[in-house]
Amino acid sequence: MNADTLLFFDKHMDALPIYEAFEEQVMKEIDNVRVKVQKSQISFYNKHLFACVSFAGVKKKKDCPPAFIVVTLGLNHRVDSPRIDIATEPYPNRWTHHLLLADRKEVDEELMVWVREAAAFSDAK
Repeated sequence: MNADTLLFFDKHMDALPIYEAFEEQVMKEIDNVRVKVQKSQISFYNKHLFACVSFAGVKKKKDCPPAFIVVTLGLNHRVDSPRIDIATEPYPNRWTHHLLLADRKEVDEELMVWVREAAAFSDAK
């Protein structure tokens, strides 16, 4: 964990364990990942951006749990799942999916299937 990541979570320290579980799995399962901490998101790249973590408003604040992160993935198809809070198609055959994670346990095999797909899609561009 570097200082930039800790600064990103400065006002959301209770969400840090969720992020740590996500980053750990991404680093374990995806080759050649670069992580870039920015002001509004933490981006995960291989050849291109394939995932990011933020606190984006995918739900009304009153509907959000006290601690959460939002994982955003880019895929070449729409995923229909109750776990997906928002799915949009900004370009033909490029779907952006936003998922709110409120617990480390949500970094599970289903999520990682989508992350691996997003990384492969990004790497193929």
